[in-house]
Amino acid sequence: MKLSTKGRYAVMAMADLARRSIRGPVTLADIASRQSISLSYLEQLFARLRKAELVDSVRGPGGGYSLARPAENIRVIDIMSAVDESVDITRCEGEARGCIENGRRCITHDLWDELSRHIYLFLGSITLEDVIAGRVMGAARGANERTSDPMAAE
Repeated sequence: MKLSTKGRYAVMAMADLARRSIRGPVTLADIASRQSISLSYLEQLFARLRKAELVDSVRGPGGGYSLARPAENIRVIDIMSAVDESVDITRCEGEARGCIENGRRCITHDLWDELSRHIYLFLGSITLEDVIAGRVMGAARGANERTSDPMAAE
């Protein structure tokens, strides 16, 4: 699975906004410059983020964007969902629940479907505040330590 720029840039921009909006609204031009993201692309993403009520906009001089709620109340999965970023890594398309011809599932479908669920749960457990405070590294360590060496228990 490769995360598209849509989800990656939305999370980057929201993290930038969370850091900077304490001092007031932040312009998309400033975010675009700091994060090396196209301004027109950010405008498209922020239209979706505003529709999802994750950001508020202020018009006029001194205007820009601010978070619609505290960073500790915005989960990364909320941001990804707002910009229509999928974390589904199966080959199934649309509403189909089958990967191959005639709607049948491939032999590894359950593996990829479960991994998608883990990714969703992980991104749902990380808040924007966690990202800007640097509390993401090691967040999956507990699960990894339990499953990394199946022979260690013997």
